[in-house]
Amino acid sequence: MSVPTSVDSWYALEVRSRYEKSVHSHLAREGYEAFLPLSREWHRWADRTKLVELPLFPGYLFCRFEPLRTHPVFKSPGVMGVVRIGNAPATVDSAEIEALQRAQMARLPFAAWPELLKGQRVIMSNGPLTGLHGTVVEIRRTLRLVLSVTLLQRCVLVEIDRDWVTPVASAGSAGSDAMQNSSDDCRKSA
Repeated sequence: MSVPTSVDSWYALEVRSRYEKSVHSHLAREGYEAFLPLSREWHRWADRTKLVELPLFPGYLFCRFEPLRTHPVFKSPGVMGVVRIGNAPATVDSAEIEALQRAQMARLPFAAWPELLKGQRVIMSNGPLTGLHGTVVEIRRTLRLVLSVTLLQRCVLVEIDRDWVTPVASAGSAGSDAMQNSSDDCRKSA
């Protein structure tokens, strides 16, 4: 995102939780070009399974408008504000919007994914290693993680699926520092 440079740019709007579709409809009725990227997911209830469309970025949608004429946009029910850089509304590159629109029109499966970086701590949230902590060593089509097994004071390099991990917020506890130091030693030897 960048600071606005054109008269009529794309912006990311912050909206109330679960109001994304109604805000999108309202803005479209008011004549604004609005875009709400949706991902399709199977959801299971006790009595049925159904394919549902959910916002790709919960709490946000995109709208094209003139930055000096925001009053009607912000008066829309459910709109809380616009994403900003400093005090200025941040524009979204139209090429990024177009790419999302093309993927959605083609009905390609896509989903938002947290950005993972080398050295980042993660927890296994799915798969056979659920509950274990590790450090991202390398990012490929799958993730390679260093896992520290503290009981044996050994490290294991394991390649797992991306959807098996969740980023861990950095914490300054002594236990996490010990795990980090152990993982650092493993990365040096890997």
